[in-house]
Amino acid sequence: MEKVTAVAHRGDPYRFRENTLASLRSALRQGADAVEIDVRLTRDGVPVLLHDATLKRLWELDRPLTSLSWEEVRAATGDGVPSLSAALEATEGSRVMVDLPGTPDVRDARRVVEAVREAGAQDRVYYCAGAEAMLAVRAADPSAEIALTRSTLAPPRAALLEAIRPRWLNYRFTLVDRALADRVHRDGYLLSVWTPDTRRSMRRLLALGVDSVTTNRIDVLCALRDGLTRRAPARRRSG
Repeated sequence: MEKVTAVAHRGDPYRFRENTLASLRSALRQGADAVEIDVRLTRDGVPVLLHDATLKRLWELDRPLTSLSWEEVRAATGDGVPSLSAALEATEGSRVMVDLPGTPDVRDARRVVEAVREAGAQDRVYYCAGAEAMLAVRAADPSAEIALTRSTLAPPRAALLEAIRPRWLNYRFTLVDRALADRVHRDGYLLSVWTPDTRRSMRRLLALGVDSVTTNRIDVLCALRDGLTRRAPARRRSG
């Protein structure tokens, strides 16, 4: 079987706080091929790693990120929330999937793309989110690699696919069955899924031939994937 890309969802959140440098580094030590991070902008336009709109859940500060400057975020979290630039430096040499939660406009997407470019990471970063966010990324970077996130079985409209030009279709794992996997591949896209965390779900998806799995349990996925890869019979070469 082809080796599936193992993507660590927000790093290694079972061991370290999500979207922190320690979490990203741990995920890579566990064997992740890529790390998925969530990126939002501070009040003064600095891209940082945070999934939620506020700091309440992770950092016990009930303030919207957009109301805080980068220096205020650093002070409030003891430098716990990394900038996108710091995250790209910490993951140097590895793939990074940048998720843009919320509804970023083209200006915000352009700032994220600029930070990636400033870090010299264009060749290893790809972007995921819903249609509105990915349209903004495409407008900011015509060459960006995009995984269009889908939470419905309805096929994306042809006009939307033409405008976004994704390489991947990124589905909630519970939606994926053989028919959907076959359709995505037949239409010429790679299939990524998010976020199965049980061995049973992972085995089912691997058997369906998905191309990438994003999970909170990266160690479990890597062990399962690598074990199946070793046991799979070698493909015969033609000729």
